Amino acid sequence: MADLALRAATIITMISAIDRDPRGVATQARLEIGPGAAPASRRCVCVVSETYPPEINGVAMTLGRLVEGLRGRGHAVSVVRPRQRVDRRGPPRDPEEFLVQGAPLPGYGGLQIGLPAAGALRRHWIRHRPDVVYVATEGPLGWSAVRAATRLRLPVVSGFHTNFHSYAKHYHAGWFVRVVAGYLRRFHNRTTATVVATADLRARLNALGFTNLSVLGRGVDGQLFTPERRCTALRSAWGVSEHDVVVLYVGRIAPEKNLELAIEAYRAMQLRGGTRRFVLVGDGPQRASLQQRHPDLVFCGLLTGQQLAVHYASADVFLFPSETETFGNVTLEAMASGLAVVAYDYAAARMHVTHGETGMLVPYGQATAFVEAAVTLARSPLVLARVRRRAPASVARAAWPQVVERFEAILLDALGQRRGLS
Repeated sequence: MADLALRAATIITMISAIDRDPRGVATQARLEIGPGAAPASRRCVCVVSETYPPEINGVAMTLGRLVEGLRGRGHAVSVVRPRQRVDRRGPPRDPEEFLVQGAPLPGYGGLQIGLPAAGALRRHWIRHRPDVVYVATEGPLGWSAVRAATRLRLPVVSGFHTNFHSYAKHYHAGWFVRVVAGYLRRFHNRTTATVVATADLRARLNALGFTNLSVLGRGVDGQLFTPERRCTALRSAWGVSEHDVVVLYVGRIAPEKNLELAIEAYRAMQLRGGTRRFVLVGDGPQRASLQQRHPDLVFCGLLTGQQLAVHYASADVFLFPSETETFGNVTLEAMASGLAVVAYDYAAARMHVTHGETGMLVPYGQATAFVEAAVTLARSPLVLARVRRRAPASVARAAWPQVVERFEAILLDALGQRRGLS
């Protein structure tokens, strides 16, 4: 039983962490924050997460934005997270960070499991009592945070970042889906509210028995990700001219991202002529094998900030065949950068792409249709140009200040519900 419990904790934490796209997010333009909260509504918020900047992934980036945004609106925000490698060289970068013990995640270098810390959290929150707690990840640290907050009668909002049904088939854990689903349902239903990224995900979770779900989308930094960062010198380094089509992928290079399909689509685009290069930004367990089998592909590794933004803007088509996203921040970044996105019709793509106008939407899971959509762009320069021209404006309203305001409202509503029960 002990071995099964360890395996359960490892798999649950793995799927909680696996949606962390190791891509450039470290250097960001500062948020333009709206008016701060009125003095009477300023609150103490504690964010608990097993990943946080300077780690490079989508969840960490989102949390960094939300924390910065809440502070900009006048709230006092503290963060609980596991110790990272950078912490060995000194105290926390932020005096409002409370560090707990972590352990390496088996098979995923650089990722940490946050170990259970209910006792430490209770003591910390007794000394520094927050008004509301946001638990962003569902691993052992998150579970113990929910338990500690419940014992202290603190309102808890949780974040859902785990597309467990889709991950199972990629990691040969289909037999474990029911166990994981049951764990996640119990975890989230113990909290006052659960934040999900899209309305369709909310509907799917409602059908599985999840309750009290609130939708919180994502924003994109339009100053960082913009077509204006297109770089002729970088394209020349890739061996292409301005008339050639460059395909891009940004994210984790791992089985759950379905990159074999992206490569198949790229090869089909090559046969149509004019498509000269496939550039992949990111790292992961599949990188070495793909690089060996496809030496003509350009593997850039991890990129951050402006360097990442230049790579986006210097490409033309963004292939995103993943079937396991809860949102997919890279979709917004690609569109803001003026790329024609090819993606399945769910998550961020469903929210922001108009098929044939601002991108190409493909019925979920239909691999042949995905390839055909990519080929359509390769053989139709006018369609490609129109989509690229219209894409940035279509995500202009997906701004972080509005996302922060919505997040603030969810937290304050949870606080109000708790007080109503007192």
